Amino acid sequence: MQRFTAKRSVRNISASLWRRCLSTTSSQTVASDEFLARLPPFDYTPPPYTGPSADVILNKRKEFLSPSMFCLYKKPLNIVDGKMQYLFDDTGRRFLDAFAGIAVVNCGHCHPDVVEPVINQIKRLQHPTVMYLNHAIADFSEALASKLPGDLKVVFFTNSGTEANELALMMAKLYTGCQDIVSIRNGYHGNAAGTMGATAQSMWKFNVVQTGVHHAVNPDPYRGVFGADGEKYARDVQEIIQYGTTGHIAGFMCEAIQGVGGIVELAPGYLSAAYDIVKKAGGLFIADEVQSGFARTGNFWGFEAHNVVPDIVTMAKGIGNGFPLGAVVTTPEIAGVLTRRCYFNTFGGNAVATTAGLAVLNVIEKEKLQENASMVGSYLKGKLNQLKEKHEIIGDVRGRGLMLGVELVSDRKLKTPATAETLHIMDQMKELGVLVGKGGYFGNVFRITPPLCFTKDDADYLVEAMDYSMSKM
Repeated sequence: MQRFTAKRSVRNISASLWRRCLSTTSSQTVASDEFLARLPPFDYTPPPYTGPSADVILNKRKEFLSPSMFCLYKKPLNIVDGKMQYLFDDTGRRFLDAFAGIAVVNCGHCHPDVVEPVINQIKRLQHPTVMYLNHAIADFSEALASKLPGDLKVVFFTNSGTEANELALMMAKLYTGCQDIVSIRNGYHGNAAGTMGATAQSMWKFNVVQTGVHHAVNPDPYRGVFGADGEKYARDVQEIIQYGTTGHIAGFMCEAIQGVGGIVELAPGYLSAAYDIVKKAGGLFIADEVQSGFARTGNFWGFEAHNVVPDIVTMAKGIGNGFPLGAVVTTPEIAGVLTRRCYFNTFGGNAVATTAGLAVLNVIEKEKLQENASMVGSYLKGKLNQLKEKHEIIGDVRGRGLMLGVELVSDRKLKTPATAETLHIMDQMKELGVLVGKGGYFGNVFRITPPLCFTKDDADYLVEAMDYSMSKM
């Protein structure tokens, strides 16, 4: 990946870019009523909001919550209502949500077929502990295992993706008797001790001990040294094992599409080649499906596009449509390592959360959201590629299904990250009623991960808003 040759740190550059964005006058981001009128019609009006103002909430956040928390926009949104692919602020204004709470709300906000069973469960029994029998956790684990190939049928429930990935790393080490883990540069796997080690972006890594993880060259078709030749990138995995370990490793962890890293697809052929190398070294393949799972990519799992079957699959985000829920699924043989000591997760497998998880699977199947993600995602990607031909600032359009990325650059040849411009265009799009995320090491990639009920009309409006915003640069 390219890096700036500047004297200031990335952190200082980032801060200065934020200040530049904050200085933009509001007149530059006010959209015409005529444009806003083209927002696709939607038959829902939220009840009037009677809660505290955005200023009151912001002051409370500053006083009582972690200073590491930040807001996406120079004028933070106070979101108070949601319905399917739309969010509403405290004034009742509607926004097209193309971020879905960071690829979480796959079924749509407040989907009635998720909300109703959850309400019914919470009225009857909220938390019995998994040391008693209850059908909710058993029913969901059975349904979840049916979505996975081969012998992947033993489920451990957690509360987040970080927890799931931590557990997966520990299981791989216990099962193999090795301690070395290989992950990919630019990947993100969580913010606890083990997962922070596997994460390979400096902005997400605190100065604490992180040992036993080796970061392989990122098989990035856009910025990588070998372009789209996946097998050449995989050679680095082989060399890491040969020269950086005993020749045997515990596991290889990767995302099928890097989410936080900027919706980076792995170069074709990489994952299957790396898989063979890892298996020969005695390692387990851990598929991090926290963002790409649950039909988001047009496949149910991101790894399915690469013709490999993992030994362990981790998941969260879309699994519960907003409920704090994660899971690790593996084989009976690997799962057995946790019987060597006591393993327990108090809230993992909570009756309300697993009720939500089962409801999500039912909605995905009933409403054919996987098929919709594939169809609408392909349509939207095509439209974004057309936009790329019009605007030089778009360096790359990538992703699968409704997990898409648009990388902005100030120079296409040098691929110079257009970080400040990304923030400005995001703010403009917000004024036009469209919410997208951002990611990538330089913060110059639009992350487009809407609810999977997104329509072609929604896609058209998103592209129109991006086009309009870029034209005003």
